[in-house]
Amino acid sequence: MISYLEFEKPVAQLDARVAELRSAAEGDDVDISTELARLERKSADLLASTYASLTPWQKTQVARHPARPHFRDLVRHAFDEFIPLGGDRYYGEDEAILGGFARLRGRRVMLIGHEKGHDTESRLRHNFGMGKPEGYRKAIRLMEMAGRFGLPVVTLVDTSGAFPGVEAEERGQAEAIARSTEACLALPVPMVATIVGEGGSGGAVALASAERVLMLEHAIYSVISPEGCASILWRTADKAPDAAEAMKVTAQHLEGLGVIDRIVPEPVGGAHRNPQAAAQALADAIDDELEALDRLGPDELRRVREERFLQLGTI
Repeated sequence: MISYLEFEKPVAQLDARVAELRSAAEGDDVDISTELARLERKSADLLASTYASLTPWQKTQVARHPARPHFRDLVRHAFDEFIPLGGDRYYGEDEAILGGFARLRGRRVMLIGHEKGHDTESRLRHNFGMGKPEGYRKAIRLMEMAGRFGLPVVTLVDTSGAFPGVEAEERGQAEAIARSTEACLALPVPMVATIVGEGGSGGAVALASAERVLMLEHAIYSVISPEGCASILWRTADKAPDAAEAMKVTAQHLEGLGVIDRIVPEPVGGAHRNPQAAAQALADAIDDELEALDRLGPDELRRVREERFLQLGTI
């Protein structure tokens, strides 16, 4: 059953009317196919027009939709032969950041990403996708392994930010994030990062410092959440929609600013309405980028990454 967002209420009302008609017609001889088709077309058209003109705050809501596909969903629909690898060899296992060997269109890759979970139990287990130091150190270990075996690195970024708890700070959160970012930039193999939901602050950058950065159509990427920005600037989270607009958090804004390189289209109504189609579109885009990067050697890959990030913010 679809969970409708606040701005989708008109669509929800039409869909409810369709469901009522179907239920009322069960067992009756009355032909309501024409009316049903009309209402379904109207609902589909309204959904398409709504999603064609989303505000940055509405896109933020879509990026956070409870049914939006996360790491495990995308692995299931887009990758083959995933072999998870755990532990940072220092402290323990962090289930907010997952990774391991996988195949994409027959190509062996090292796959790393954030997992948020879908229900209360899994969200707690995965810490809502907020990585701890051991998670980022695990990512470093896997990136170094990919470099040794000559495997391209693919990352799926979906986090509101790294975990800010006291215990994470005690175990070196800031250094782990910095070291993970450094590991991305130093990779001797191709790296493609995709923002698939939320890309929040350093917790996202630590897995997204690649030579090619993609974003799903309704994902967001920012240095702080719109609510956090609003609380700082206006002393109230109620101004989050204004903050989202000012921060340019959407894929469309960020492509124009040169922060990302490519937007991956989502099914009409968002990736949560058709996770399999969204995952296949993502797989196609990543495969295209990896194929284009195949011809570059280690030194050239590092130079491309360095130039890419040094030119951000320049006119």
